[in-house]
Amino acid sequence: MASYFISDLHLSNQQPKLLIGLLQLCQQIAADAEELFILGDLFDAWIGDDAAPAELLPMQQALLRLAMGGCKLYFVHGNRDFLLGQDFADSCQMRILPSICKRRVQGQQVLLLHGDELCTDDLPYQAFRQQVRNSKWQTDFLSQPLEARLAQAKAARHASQAHTSSSQMDIMDVNEQAVAQCFAEQDCQTMIHGHTHRPDRHQYSDGRVRWVLGDWHPDQLNYLRIEQQDWRFVRHNILG
Repeated sequence: MASYFISDLHLSNQQPKLLIGLLQLCQQIAADAEELFILGDLFDAWIGDDAAPAELLPMQQALLRLAMGGCKLYFVHGNRDFLLGQDFADSCQMRILPSICKRRVQGQQVLLLHGDELCTDDLPYQAFRQQVRNSKWQTDFLSQPLEARLAQAKAARHASQAHTSSSQMDIMDVNEQAVAQCFAEQDCQTMIHGHTHRPDRHQYSDGRVRWVLGDWHPDQLNYLRIEQQDWRFVRHNILG
């Protein structure tokens, strides 16, 4: 039985191929998946469990079938879906994990996170992250009418695109000092995260290893598969 890791799918009703990709992934791994970890940005945007688009229902059903087949589902909030709540998680029997957590995977202790907290050189983003991860801000936002939430989410998305296009690429990658501090604070040798869209395996001189998950594209899905000591990135074309 194997453990699977995905992140940065950015599912939305604007990208039906990505929804097809998740359905295909659930079918592909159903036979041997012991657990599936979704490390953030499952959705391109999430403004509350009460506002889930109807187009995402087949995806929820596919995750539920996977869970009912014996695969344990875990989720870590990303920077796009930090408002995903317990109602949605319960609908597909998925457990929400803390933003930084250690889990035993295939007999090895592994540190899991989305990864945006490691991008400490991007000061405007970190200020935004601190604001929206505040529980009072989230409660106030979710109490607003759907139309108001949609308008704010659209404005935030435009601001994010403008910030990304005007920023140097390096500041949107992880800060290695932040990585080292996270390793030390959590007392762990192996880390898995997403967010940066730069899939790779980073081996450090002290023996620590950082695995970065890839983002999904309309023609390709990406995941990390672990079975005992066999760790490998896998890419598949999305059919249909």
